[in-house]
Amino acid sequence: MKKELTTGNVFGTLLSFSIPYFFSYFLQTLYGMADLYIVGQFNAVESTTAVSIGSQIMHMITVMIVGLAMGTTVSIGHETGAKNEKQVLVTIGNTVTLFLSLSVAAAVLLTLCIDPIVNAMSTPAEAVSSTVTYLTICFIGIPFITAYNIISSIFRGMGDSRSPMYFIAVACISNIVLDYIFIGALGMGAAGAALGTTLSQTISVGAALFRIKTDSGMRHIRLASGDLKPKRAVMGKLLSIGVPVAVQDGFIQISFLLITIIANKRGLFDAAAVGVVEKIIGILFLVPSSLLSAVSALAAQNIGAGKKERAKQTLRYAILTAVIFGTISAFLMQFFAEPVVGIFRNEPEVVRLGGQYLKGYVWDCVFAGVHFCFSGYFCARGMSGLSFLHNAVAIVCARIPLAYLASKLFADTLFPMGLATVTGSAVSVVICVIAYIWLRGREGVAVNN
Repeated sequence: MKKELTTGNVFGTLLSFSIPYFFSYFLQTLYGMADLYIVGQFNAVESTTAVSIGSQIMHMITVMIVGLAMGTTVSIGHETGAKNEKQVLVTIGNTVTLFLSLSVAAAVLLTLCIDPIVNAMSTPAEAVSSTVTYLTICFIGIPFITAYNIISSIFRGMGDSRSPMYFIAVACISNIVLDYIFIGALGMGAAGAALGTTLSQTISVGAALFRIKTDSGMRHIRLASGDLKPKRAVMGKLLSIGVPVAVQDGFIQISFLLITIIANKRGLFDAAAVGVVEKIIGILFLVPSSLLSAVSALAAQNIGAGKKERAKQTLRYAILTAVIFGTISAFLMQFFAEPVVGIFRNEPEVVRLGGQYLKGYVWDCVFAGVHFCFSGYFCARGMSGLSFLHNAVAIVCARIPLAYLASKLFADTLFPMGLATVTGSAVSVVICVIAYIWLRGREGVAVNN
């Protein structure tokens, strides 16, 4: 249901919009963790490693889809803020056409490239077969993963962050039930995890379409054939905003995959430890990720309505929230890292290595939280290229080379590798602050002239 985000208390609006985002991301993360947890209960470490590696690849693909869909969220936000109902429908129609084509093409291409992908990940030999099976099933399901994410981006662009939360809740519950059936009862291992994930996404899409069709508040979402016809201006805006974000997110995920490859080369236990910690960090990053998405949607509507100062206030409140949350999380994990890792894998060596990695990596919650908020604001302004720039510089100049050096120089601990990621985010923060100050200065010059 469409909601006005351009009036009322700024901080209150940010919280009310970001909390459903948080629970959506929590449920999405829970359902990724469910695969890892349930496989760990019924199968050996090679199955855990297969699901860990396979889910990282799928996570990279999913975040690129979400990044590309940012063009939809921002475009719809602009038109909703400007109260241009017709253009909202055209944007939705062009989104459907664009993503349907891309998702089918991606499913076919990736399925044909599974073996090179698995080899490129330096997958331990014991886990290769299970990883191939996991990815084959998940790649076939990419159109359904895409459908859920674009439907969610449409709702959020119109100011509704609650409906996507309900859709992912359906997927999460379905996935857990199906995991216990396929992995536990039927003993399908990694294949069961992948099948549960794909089928649960399909169920979620069905729930979303049912909501659109039956809810009286959604009657305005009725597309005509002309809305589905590609329009250069609309497609151009979707892609100009979404492509830099998608490439940026893909670049970020590739950097983490490279770190995973570095860990894989250290051995099976290091690979398992890094995989488990990535899941834990995924939980802690729910707040920064929610703030990024909330800032992009709220700022887009306010910019569309001509309320630029309100958009800046949204950014400031989001940064403050991210810093407070990140600092508290990092401090607590210095004392509870090992027990948290042990929830997912109780081998002493995995717990030891995972605790080391988590204690360093967790400080990224502070710095990543800040640059996530800036990225959301830049996207809302149609300047997603700035987000790509700061992430690319941070990855190439800090995150990857420092992680590699840490792996070589500190063979007995993963703690320095965790800190390497933090250093990359710190570089991003510096670039974001400089870019923001530059934008404010340019605006001041424009006003004076």
